[in-house]
Amino acid sequence: MTKHELKSPKFSENPNLHLAISGTYSTGKSTTTEALSIATGIPRTHAKTSRELLVDLVPGKTVMELNAMELVKLGLRRFEERVHNESRESAFISDGGVFHEWVYFEARMRVGISPGADWWFKGIKKVAGLPVKHFYQRYTNTLGDITRARAKRVYDAYVHLPVEFDMEPDGHRPVSEKFRRLSDDLLIESLDRMGIPYHIVGGPIPDRIEKIVKIFDLPVVVPIEEAIEEAQRRVKADIDDLKADARFHDQQRQKSLARRIAWAMRY
Repeated sequence: MTKHELKSPKFSENPNLHLAISGTYSTGKSTTTEALSIATGIPRTHAKTSRELLVDLVPGKTVMELNAMELVKLGLRRFEERVHNESRESAFISDGGVFHEWVYFEARMRVGISPGADWWFKGIKKVAGLPVKHFYQRYTNTLGDITRARAKRVYDAYVHLPVEFDMEPDGHRPVSEKFRRLSDDLLIESLDRMGIPYHIVGGPIPDRIEKIVKIFDLPVVVPIEEAIEEAQRRVKADIDDLKADARFHDQQRQKSLARRIAWAMRY
């Protein structure tokens, strides 16, 4: 137990509790937050996933194919959604937390802007980025200052979900395991730096829900197993709806070598 855990607030003492659930890729975060929301009756807030936003923001590209300015556009759009959805006085459970956008961009600055791409693609990107990388790093640092400051103002406590599950290589996630581990480290470092009360909660989803409910003395209005089943159904339905979109399938098609090289030349 850390010094942050000792200060964790209780819902019974603060019925307007703002709780954020942190976790990097393929940690079961969406299912956990959805199930926790259903079980407790506390609304879940979130930003649309990158794959949902890209069909309109940058048609024809996956996250792995974005250049730096397109990543800025994506990050700002997600930041806008989080600010809007979390601008409430009443209790909520945040899927991710507002400084996730900084963690994502910072990790890509450190590992490479296309962390899961072929070696030659990453090599071209690295060279192409030399003239402008300093600018993007300064932008990233500023984004970190802004999002961490907002997190301190908005959230009462945090739960972090550690990396325990295999990552789904779906073409939208950064398929580099190094990138995922770095993102996890950055999330923990940020929580320590901000001084927000937090707990690291692992294990199967039913165990997670029970632990979080106990830690924060949350109400239970729907049986946990029933809440998890409904959460899994909702998450799957969202993914199925997206995959039914023709624009999503266009993003998944194999791109020609010439087109991939043209993208690689743009940082």
